[in-house]
Amino acid sequence: MPHVWRPPPAHWGVRVASYVLMASALLLIMLNGLLVGLLAACAGYTFTLFLVHKIRELSRLPTSLNTPPPLWMEYLSVTIVLVVPVVLVTIGLIHSQGYLLNAPQQYREMLVSMAKTLLDLRSKLPPELANVLPDGVQDLQQRAAEYLGTKAGAIANMGRLWLTGLLYVFVGLLIGALAAVRHSRHSHAPLAYQLQLRVQRFGDAFRQIVAAQFWIALFNTVLTAIFLLGILPLINMRLPYSGALIMLTFFGGLIPIVGNLVCNAVITTVGLSVSPLTAVACLAFLVLIHKAEYLINAKVVGAKTHMGVWELLSVMFVAEAIFGPAGLVAAPLFYAYLKKELFAARLI
Repeated sequence: MPHVWRPPPAHWGVRVASYVLMASALLLIMLNGLLVGLLAACAGYTFTLFLVHKIRELSRLPTSLNTPPPLWMEYLSVTIVLVVPVVLVTIGLIHSQGYLLNAPQQYREMLVSMAKTLLDLRSKLPPELANVLPDGVQDLQQRAAEYLGTKAGAIANMGRLWLTGLLYVFVGLLIGALAAVRHSRHSHAPLAYQLQLRVQRFGDAFRQIVAAQFWIALFNTVLTAIFLLGILPLINMRLPYSGALIMLTFFGGLIPIVGNLVCNAVITTVGLSVSPLTAVACLAFLVLIHKAEYLINAKVVGAKTHMGVWELLSVMFVAEAIFGPAGLVAAPLFYAYLKKELFAARLI
């Protein structure tokens, strides 16, 4: 008979130790601003397991959990997960070279367009409010330069944060990919096996949250397309670049909360370039859809992860109060993982 792997017996103290280690790791991640790295690690873990499974199917090898995949298959999956993002970033930088070279001309065109918009806005506002706005391209350029001068330190720090964030993403992908490979080979040590279970359940929760976020992004995109292509043209407020804005809404919607805020700011700014009334209409629509999305987010994520709407909303409010926007992003994932652990322990 072939040898059948059985999980090592775990004393209650071993399980408690694995829970404490997992909870401590998640708390340290939130306190030290490493949520981006954690999400990247989850993505690397999920995609590596997906690739191993697909390559295994294409190779027509047995898919039993008790039979680990060959090493070449694991190495190939890890390589793909690590190399593909680097290739995509490199291609993006190469294609953006022309944009960077033409940036001065585009900057001047943008200033002229903004100046025209502000001059038109000045003519429609009361004098006491109009005097606050710039009165031409030179005034706008001077104010922009003064503002950038006062914010030079913050801008430099923002650039450093972006580079640090990219480093966290790459390291997170590496950790997640290696954890997925390690997951495929069971450990015979009780604590190591319990930690593998914690990581596996956290990865399952992340996969469910990503699936739910996809449907939320699709919902936002459909409503935005109806608004930009249907409602606005009916009231003679057609926005330029509507196709690009719709695509931005979808891809931005895949990023919880933060992506929606960025899309809202871009759409409102484009609306302001048409007219102040168009900007107000866009802002009103985006506020309405944001409030609706808040409830739909809880409903869809709750259906995917077996969480009640009131539970998820409560957790999101508390997490935002404690950790800020990062807590709002992490709340669905952390609570989905907690529910999985409680369900596995037969406590709920």
